[in-house]
Amino acid sequence: MRKLLAILATLAFLGAGFLGWCFREATSDPVVRRAEVAMPGLERPVTIALLSDIHVGTAAMGPKRLGRIVAQVNALKPDLVVIAGDFIFGHDPKGSAKLGPAMVAPLRELRAPLGVAAVLGNHDYWTGPQAVRAQLAQAGVTVLENSAVSRGPVALGGISDDFSGHADVRATMEAARALGGPIVLVTHSPDVAPDLPADAHLLLAGHTHCGQVLVFGQNIAPEVSRYGRRYRCGLVREGARTVVVTAGLGTSGVPFRLGARPDVWLLTLMPAAMASSQKAR
Repeated sequence: MRKLLAILATLAFLGAGFLGWCFREATSDPVVRRAEVAMPGLERPVTIALLSDIHVGTAAMGPKRLGRIVAQVNALKPDLVVIAGDFIFGHDPKGSAKLGPAMVAPLRELRAPLGVAAVLGNHDYWTGPQAVRAQLAQAGVTVLENSAVSRGPVALGGISDDFSGHADVRATMEAARALGGPIVLVTHSPDVAPDLPADAHLLLAGHTHCGQVLVFGQNIAPEVSRYGRRYRCGLVREGARTVVVTAGLGTSGVPFRLGARPDVWLLTLMPAAMASSQKAR
């Protein structure tokens, strides 16, 4: 009996340590990942900070942590900040009204010459999109829903979330084309990528959390993309198109991460001719 109790105590200790490790990873400062993307028609370089999946409402994301992340992003001095949705966590239709106010003050501190723009994610639609829109407006964040705005030399199009059935690629592309300039698209779920036309050279997305909890590189939960692992994580190049999927900042479900650290992407968009000349050196 004593031996059994000792074994159980050891297992409990190891289990608690493992969960503590996963919680620590989930609440760690995000890794900054960097990439250059050649953009046909771009007149000058532009830097974009990509964030996603803040998920206020979980133990992994509170105002203090979000404030630290905002300071970290500001230190990168991006020209433009783009947030790919899921500001809130949950399914309560009134959840955003309860949880969202905690994110307003930290997000208001984001600084970028070309501003801060965002799309909504599935959790934002589930928890009350009207409240999320109002909260982001208070924070000075432009919300794009199948619409587009000019940001410096680029047309930034925001495709509403595909996972919750709100995406309209055609309307977004028409709005972006009308503005002129190279088109950068942001959306929550990356599953719209195969539906994009040829002149959509860059898509920024989140949603997948890069798997959030991986054991030997494999998800322990079902994939959240109908394309499986194709757009699970990171930089995906498909012909002339680049898809960037961030791991995001918060968590969904349990406040744990393993093998999928929170991250922020700092993307440098380069004129295609400049990028080609650098490769030739």
